[in-house]
Amino acid sequence: MANIAGPPVARRILSELRAAADPERARQMARYFRTGKGEYGEGDRFLGIPVPGQRALAKRHVREAGPDDVMALLASQYHEARLTGLFLLVHFFEAAEREGKAKAWVDLYVSHTHRMNNWDLVDSGAYKILGQWLIHRDRSVLYRLAESDNLWDNRIAMIATLAFIRRGEVADTLRLAERFLTHPHDLMHKAAGWMLREAWVRQTAVVEEFLRRYQERMPRTMLRYAIEKIPAASRKAFLRKH
Repeated sequence: MANIAGPPVARRILSELRAAADPERARQMARYFRTGKGEYGEGDRFLGIPVPGQRALAKRHVREAGPDDVMALLASQYHEARLTGLFLLVHFFEAAEREGKAKAWVDLYVSHTHRMNNWDLVDSGAYKILGQWLIHRDRSVLYRLAESDNLWDNRIAMIATLAFIRRGEVADTLRLAERFLTHPHDLMHKAAGWMLREAWVRQTAVVEEFLRRYQERMPRTMLRYAIEKIPAASRKAFLRKH
């Protein structure tokens, strides 16, 4: 095997990932994450390693890793290396936040959003890092991400609001969902619908009012996701009026 460049812990992690590679599983994952020409994950490369193995690898090396290792892993061509780097980043952020020293990790995350380039990478970190950080702070960064031409920036903005939803705050979720009503990509319809569904659990009346206001304009996928937990009779009523 050729020498792997980068800081030492990142090199060891990538070596372990490569040693655990499963070519057949990698082919299956490449299809699942839509890496073909013109698809949303075009060109991404997989080693074929299940997520629990990546989590365990991050946990095994977390005590010796640092920001240079995270950045090196996020820069990797391999999807599993980027996800393992993200698992490390979430851990470092959460540990630093308890000590009031998390800003550097948030800055690292925001400067590497272009490496969160598939839905699992977005969903594994957006609310745990950016959303959590913004709970008591100005949230304008979410609206900058929402205005981006990049699908993954848009999804980060939407999924980050899960941190607010879990505190019973749904205003930003609704504003962003409204913004994404006309988004061209199904992955954003799913993301917005998912967040609306979670918001409905905490603020049922507010979310149902939002759904009634926009149900005729809302993409059907977004609506279906949003109403999954609503009682059956009400679900049917929303769908009939769509």
